Amino acid sequence: MRATTDRTTSESAQTRRILRLALPPARRLWAAIALGALSGGSAVALLGVSAWLITRAAEQPALMYISMAVVGVRAFALGRAFFRYLERLAGHDAAFRRLGDIRADLFARLIPLGPDGVGAGDRRDDRARGGELLTRLADDADELPDYALRVVQPVVAGGVVVLASAVAAFLLLPAAGVALLLTLAAAFVAGTLVNRWASGSAERRIAPLRAELAAALHELVTDLDLLIAFDALPEARERVRRASARLTAAVRTRAAGLGLTAGAVSLLAGIATVLALATGIPALESGRLNGPALAVVALLPLAVFEVFGTLPLAFGAWRRVRASAERIADTVPAELPEGIPVDAPHAATLSVVGVPDVVLELRTAHWPGEAAPVLHDLRLRLAAGERVVLTGPTGAGKTALAHVLTRFLDLDGRYTIDGVDVRGVRQDDVRRVVGLVEQRPYLFDADLRQNLLFARDTATDDELLAVLDRVGLGEWTRERGGLGSAVGERGALVSGGQAQRIALARALLADFPVLVVDEPTANVDAGVADRIVRDILGTAAADGRTVLLISHTPVPDALVTRRIRLEGGTLVG
Repeated sequence: MRATTDRTTSESAQTRRILRLALPPARRLWAAIALGALSGGSAVALLGVSAWLITRAAEQPALMYISMAVVGVRAFALGRAFFRYLERLAGHDAAFRRLGDIRADLFARLIPLGPDGVGAGDRRDDRARGGELLTRLADDADELPDYALRVVQPVVAGGVVVLASAVAAFLLLPAAGVALLLTLAAAFVAGTLVNRWASGSAERRIAPLRAELAAALHELVTDLDLLIAFDALPEARERVRRASARLTAAVRTRAAGLGLTAGAVSLLAGIATVLALATGIPALESGRLNGPALAVVALLPLAVFEVFGTLPLAFGAWRRVRASAERIADTVPAELPEGIPVDAPHAATLSVVGVPDVVLELRTAHWPGEAAPVLHDLRLRLAAGERVVLTGPTGAGKTALAHVLTRFLDLDGRYTIDGVDVRGVRQDDVRRVVGLVEQRPYLFDADLRQNLLFARDTATDDELLAVLDRVGLGEWTRERGGLGSAVGERGALVSGGQAQRIALARALLADFPVLVVDEPTANVDAGVADRIVRDILGTAAADGRTVLLISHTPVPDALVTRRIRLEGGTLVG
């Protein structure tokens, strides 16, 4: 119970932090608010002065008595559009500048979470989670500028204009001012309640439904070949259709709620005008009010309610923005989940000469968000230049051990490189020494050259071709037209074995002294698997680097110096 409360408090604090981050700097924000108030004030003044001018002109006074009103009408008409343009320009410029800062902050907080901490404790399908994550970092982040544009600015600027107009009406006729204040209060309550009743739940559902649609589309696009092969495409398309229908229904409900809110405000604007006439006509008859002033009192509510109409809608925008901020806070926690390593406050630089000795003395290690340890009571030493094969059943913790060695997972225990405890050094420095070739290496939707330059951007084409020759892809590269050949999205245009060799080439370019290779033969046939294993271990032996090879494929004794086995999260034998 206490843990749940602490987590809720932490998420609320993170939500507030994200909302604060969404607000532009005070100087820019207040400039946009001031321009908005000037635009709204000009709109109210335009109608008030126009009403006075028309009514007063009907009395046929000398031109000198109405010339200032003529100038005022022109000035307020121009000011309304001019200040509105500047308000939109200043407000959107400030909000969208802030959007860049928001995205930079989100990615900076996501980087330490990868690859194991994103969605910690959530074991949904990775592809669906990818669509959900994309929605949170794209669409939900796009909602955050509305906090300034559709919540803060309209409420503050509109509130100032409405109060100033009510004071002006009160000075002209106290009863009319009181009636205007009462109808404004009633419109605020009615508009807010109608908006909440008609579209409140829809606004809260839109962000999750948008994510659901993105996840369904992500699955359909990325798994299209498998869906076709297993005759599951109609079901996947149906999931997309249902998700789209639910999102469309929620958006329509929200639009209906906005329409009902506008209708409620317009109805009360008419009531305010009727009340103004009901109080103004007796005042005119008694001589307390003249004709032009009555026209101003009668038409002023229409202008005020035009400005006021954005206030109830701001609460709907607030619900939308807060829902998006909460979803982002759930993705990017204020504190890293337990199990994710972080740099010490004064982390030292790890300097390694040659190939180091690696010693791991682990009591426990956990996947983020999981209570049960995935590894426990484990001691591993990798001497410089060793070629070690790690075997074990599926689920034994082999991938977790690889992630501990590359500092994607934290550990309870001790981990040293050449006698230096890695907890006191920068995590990136550890990853420059211990590199990982994953079971499913990621290939970018670019050419072969760019996929290799990712490891060392200063490498020349001759160096790239040389490393491809070392991993057995030299002739294949030349047959495909050279380094400019495409590999497709996620390596769709290359085989599993070729993808593994490209990943190995990247690791060689990065020149890791210690290389951890996780199941390089998982997606290839036996003949190719044997060649990949020989290439990996043969290349490592030639360079003198240390290799920990995680493999189910039999490995000849001549290629390795030692074999170890992992079962139940610990080394055996």
